Amino acid sequence: MADSIISARAIWKSFGELSVLKGIDLEVAEKELVFVIGPSGSGKSTLLRCLNRLEEPDSGSIRMDGTEILEKKVDINAVRRRIGMVFQSFNLYPHMSALGNVTLALRHVLGLPRDAAEARALAALERVGLADRVSHMPGQLSGGQQQRVAIARAIAMEPRVVLFDEPTSALDPELVGSVLQVMRDLRESGMTMVVVSHEMAFARAAADRVVFMADGEKLEEGPPASIFGNPRHERTQAFIRQIERH
Repeated sequence: MADSIISARAIWKSFGELSVLKGIDLEVAEKELVFVIGPSGSGKSTLLRCLNRLEEPDSGSIRMDGTEILEKKVDINAVRRRIGMVFQSFNLYPHMSALGNVTLALRHVLGLPRDAAEARALAALERVGLADRVSHMPGQLSGGQQQRVAIARAIAMEPRVVLFDEPTSALDPELVGSVLQVMRDLRESGMTMVVVSHEMAFARAAADRVVFMADGEKLEEGPPASIFGNPRHERTQAFIRQIERH
């Protein structure tokens, strides 16, 4: 893709004797929402963590916005400022308000003065529907609200891409919808996103492209209609049949 924000080539990663990623290629274009699906243990989250070097690939190439991020001399902190990350666990500071959690990196990583940081944090919290919760502590918020604070923290940095690693799996079912709505809104605003999730209805409705992984390999990719409606690989077919039974 000529306008790829992410271009990963031949990513290999092992933990001891266990090969978790076996030569994965992944391209993500600007403003694209790419959904990565597959059975547990297929390497989806490890791939996501390699994209911002929370895990170090054993070999391969990852270009992020034109920068080869696996080079020894690269400033990985500068790279990570362009990559938002939303985890399964919200990782909020319990002693800081929603506003404080979002403001922290703006001040200490980007070096913004307090007024500018708070203005940007307030705008991000408003985008995720929490303008009325800015002074609440995490313990006063539902799980869904806490995850939306975590998303606000990521987007306040104005990243080029946001990686979502199972963002709804720790939430009670009735709280999932509010988080997915925020993700839909981000997509419509043109945010580039890579999502690992079991929310298949969301993948069908919102993804530009779906990547199916199993046993550390990318077996198939394509538009949601083809992956869910007419999968070619037998492992994809079996996975789709299984999820449709639930």
